[in-house]
Amino acid sequence: MKVIVNRRIANRKLATSSAVILSAALCAAQAFAQAPYPDTSQQYPQQAPYPQQQAPYPDPSQPAPYPQQQPAPYPQQAPYPAQGQYPQQPYPQQPAGYPPQQAPYPGQPAAYPPTPPPYFAPQELDRLTSRIALYPDPLLAQVLAAATFSDQIPAAATWADQHHYLTGPALAAAMQADQLPWDPSVQALLPFPNVLDMMASDPAWTRELGDAFLASQPAVMDSVQRMRRQAWNYGYLRTNPQVVVTNGPYIAITPVTPGFIVVPYYNPAVVFFPPRPGIVVSAAIGFRFGVSIGVAFQPWGLGVGRVDWGARAVFINNARWGRTWVNRASYVHPFPGVRRYAAAVGPRPGVAPRPVENHALRPRTEQEKKAIRKEERRDDRH
Repeated sequence: MKVIVNRRIANRKLATSSAVILSAALCAAQAFAQAPYPDTSQQYPQQAPYPQQQAPYPDPSQPAPYPQQQPAPYPQQAPYPAQGQYPQQPYPQQPAGYPPQQAPYPGQPAAYPPTPPPYFAPQELDRLTSRIALYPDPLLAQVLAAATFSDQIPAAATWADQHHYLTGPALAAAMQADQLPWDPSVQALLPFPNVLDMMASDPAWTRELGDAFLASQPAVMDSVQRMRRQAWNYGYLRTNPQVVVTNGPYIAITPVTPGFIVVPYYNPAVVFFPPRPGIVVSAAIGFRFGVSIGVAFQPWGLGVGRVDWGARAVFINNARWGRTWVNRASYVHPFPGVRRYAAAVGPRPGVAPRPVENHALRPRTEQEKKAIRKEERRDDRH
């Protein structure tokens, strides 16, 4: 009986709930049907635009930039004065004690055109070296180096002739006092006026010899050895009281006394060919003139010049001579004991003029020159 009563109560509650839900749904439907849809043609009120951002938000992963600095305005300059109204200011004078500024030697260009080095066949080289091939090695080295400055030889020969009466320390002092403008390798031949006279009297030969030495030092050294070998094979070249001739892989000629350099005189048409009938072989090369070289001439490398025949190299002032066809405009051989001076070709800013010579100029007389040439021709006849 209780079960039946409970079931009836539950059915009543369910029916009541259903009625309530149905009533609520009907009310909502009526309300929705009564309210009209909003007019889509009516525009929504416009909102004010968002204010512009002053700057983008910084990226938190990047460091803050440095504040920009406003550069200071440039100071206004005074207007340029009219041309010709600049104040004239003298150039500052060089302090005392500095060596005078150098300038290119007379006739020596600051740069040479890029031309290839000249070629000389072995026969041409033998012709060029035949006059000096039998010189002692120290003198031969000086002549080859000086020949590369062939344009300076005539002026140096004139100076040597005017000062031929000076010898030893007096000559060395005059060479320093006169502030000579030539390369020290050329100055080193001033104690040998006859050698300079020979080179100056045939400028074409001197220039060719210098060009050949600039183009190929080894080829010139080989030519000297060929000529010496011929003179040795024919019996002309031998040790004597003035020179020592060493015959080996290379023929070297050195003075018996290092401080006394002799100048040989010979006829190339004789000593490099088989002896002809009537030729006195032992007298074909004459050594009658020599020059004493003391410590006064060491700044120019005299007394220490030599030839390394194995390396086919010339050493001047204890340094290998490195002037070639390529670097002939810029090469400067070390002569630490010799000051270099500019040529006296007129006043130049910053260049000190050469001083006036304080000793007499005494060129050799024609009789003296003829006597020397006669002695040389006497040696050539052998």
